[in-house]
Amino acid sequence: MIQGLQELVWGPWMLAALLGMGVWLTAGSGWFQLRRAPLWWSRTAGTLGRGGEKTGTGGVTSFQTACTALAATIGTGNIVGVATALTAGGPGAIFWMWVSAIIGMMTAYGETWLGVRYRRRENGAWVCGPMVVLEDRLKLPALGLLYSFFCAMSSLGMGSMVQANSMAEAAAHTFHVPPAVTAIGAVILVGAVVAGGTERIASLSAKLIPAASGIYLFFSLAVILANWERLPGAAVSILRSAFSLPAASGGAAGFLVSRSLRSGISRGVFSNEAGLGTLAILHGAAEDGDACGQGMWAMFEVFFDTIVICTLTALVILTAGDAGAGLDGAALAASCFGETLGVLGEYLVSGSMIVFAFATLTAWFCMGRQAFSWLIARARIPSAAGRRIYMALYLNAVFLGCLARLEVVWGLSDILNGLMALPNLAALFLLRREVLQNIP
Repeated sequence: MIQGLQELVWGPWMLAALLGMGVWLTAGSGWFQLRRAPLWWSRTAGTLGRGGEKTGTGGVTSFQTACTALAATIGTGNIVGVATALTAGGPGAIFWMWVSAIIGMMTAYGETWLGVRYRRRENGAWVCGPMVVLEDRLKLPALGLLYSFFCAMSSLGMGSMVQANSMAEAAAHTFHVPPAVTAIGAVILVGAVVAGGTERIASLSAKLIPAASGIYLFFSLAVILANWERLPGAAVSILRSAFSLPAASGGAAGFLVSRSLRSGISRGVFSNEAGLGTLAILHGAAEDGDACGQGMWAMFEVFFDTIVICTLTALVILTAGDAGAGLDGAALAASCFGETLGVLGEYLVSGSMIVFAFATLTAWFCMGRQAFSWLIARARIPSAAGRRIYMALYLNAVFLGCLARLEVVWGLSDILNGLMALPNLAALFLLRREVLQNIP
């Protein structure tokens, strides 16, 4: 049943909606993500040498929100998700991940621009996201509630249980830590971080994500360069798998191509979240950025997450030869790193998964709490009680995620991702001209 719903939600119509919205914004902006690359790069990555913009108000900076957004997107999708996409859709899935990222950069800009443009303060904090746009700008409160519900549910599935499970599996497989110990440790550490609110989460992300990403980049490049003679073959296999119709496949060839496309697009969205509206929720916390600037940061995050991190993981796997034959997920990635780096490779993959998953857990708490708060406010439940309820739900999900087998939760996460995208894409479609008028 879960698989059937998953295929229904991520059928051709969903791919058409996601790509169609991105293509519309891409064409309408004159391919802004490529044509004006120097501009958005200078406004985002170009500020990193200075540590990002600073704010004198003690609030969250643009750099911190970008790191928090990267913490939410750079997680198991960049390692497990890429390995799963390669297994399910073949090397061609990576090509479609690239397509989803390039097109999704404009979707991310549009949804983030709208979110920051129409954010508002409640109880001294920014409230931002598709639910605000849908209710305040479009006067569609029912769709806003629907988005909040799916986002809150996703935070308890994809944002907490899936990440916690990957963390526990990595700790058990490589470091021989019992899942129960990981569960207790994860609940304590996540609870300690999120109890400090958005500023503590953003501050941690600004320290953790650049360091963890840099280490992963270094060792991934080391493996790829060690197998450089296999790079041309990997590139050919990606393109051939994405487009070719092998004669041996006969009538099944069209299905194989569509499966490659579906795996690539769905895993690309799972990884970079373009089209889900979640980036808008996080960027609304920035005190020192305008809507256009935050939209450009969202573009950079999609680029870095998929074009850089996911591509490196894919090339490590594709250049490893038969090292990961018969394996899937984290085991496949670990085997391919280990082929070149030995036991260090296994430690690298498992350590990266633990760090990225922990960062994702804290970032998704921000998004889920805001969506849950939106729901309970409409139910007239006191905000303090709502925060305590969500904290308990989230930490319980983290604990259970470390102990459970999550095949069903992975499937449900894909479904909830798709359902969450629908109200967000509706808002983008209705306000598409407004977005295009505000692209530099």
